[in-house]
Amino acid sequence: MGNGVGFRFLSRFPLPVHAAMFNDLINNLHGFFRALSTYKWWQVAIELLLIGLVVYWVLRFLRGTRGAKMLQGIAFVLIVGYLIVRLLASAFELDRIAFLYERFLLGAGFAITVAFQPELRRALMRIGEAPIFGIRGRRQIDEEIEALVEAATFLSRRKIGAVIAIERETGLGGMAENGTKLDAAISADLLDTIFWPNSPLHDLGVVIVGGRIMYAGVQFPMAESGELERELGARHRAAVGMSQESDAVVLVVSEETGDVSIAERGQLIRKLTPEGLRGLLTELLGRGSEGRAARTFREAA
Repeated sequence: MGNGVGFRFLSRFPLPVHAAMFNDLINNLHGFFRALSTYKWWQVAIELLLIGLVVYWVLRFLRGTRGAKMLQGIAFVLIVGYLIVRLLASAFELDRIAFLYERFLLGAGFAITVAFQPELRRALMRIGEAPIFGIRGRRQIDEEIEALVEAATFLSRRKIGAVIAIERETGLGGMAENGTKLDAAISADLLDTIFWPNSPLHDLGVVIVGGRIMYAGVQFPMAESGELERELGARHRAAVGMSQESDAVVLVVSEETGDVSIAERGQLIRKLTPEGLRGLLTELLGRGSEGRAARTFREAA
């Protein structure tokens, strides 16, 4: 059907017009490659490499948020549309269409800035919070993991609900603004005390930054209810929501069943034993392999 429409559209023009349009398109392509050949190849390679690195860094930086994915999709559509309009305008002399589309892009850029203000604000916060020099030793990480496993085991046996987000590359300070700042060393006793029933901070989340319990009583972003099984409650929605909005590893203990789970990149890995939790945290936090361990546990489930 698409070929028939294209044929009927082209059949309105005489054959010389078809040939002229085709020749114009070929000439435009030849002109582009001739202009490109005037530059030194190493200059073009460096420019393309720099552009590619910037694009890769931006996409990697914004990875994991639902708003950022939508923003990436809109940007892709606008860029492809711009290239198509420019090509058609050059081939068919549609200068007014090209002019209007450029003005449309200016309006779309302003609308995107307004509509995605929270995502852009969070992105700017992440730039300032990126841990460039905060490198910790393996022994310290192992001690932190042991404290998390000990606390999760204690809370699980007593069916005390808990949700703990461990920061990785993406800073969580912007999302933890609504919490209470503690800045205390990680210990199982402190985590157990925070989540003990009827304590002032037990009902919300804890954020761990750089090996320290930095915030407590934090309201995590909630995942959509349809994305999880019905039996899972608010803590699991909060854990998955935080893992969607950042690259954090989120540990959650169910108050109803005592099950221990890990949320990572929007995926929930459930019913972990202490040994399984220790291995998964070691893989995700100690060695930096973000996706491999999660895939292994999901395939085994």
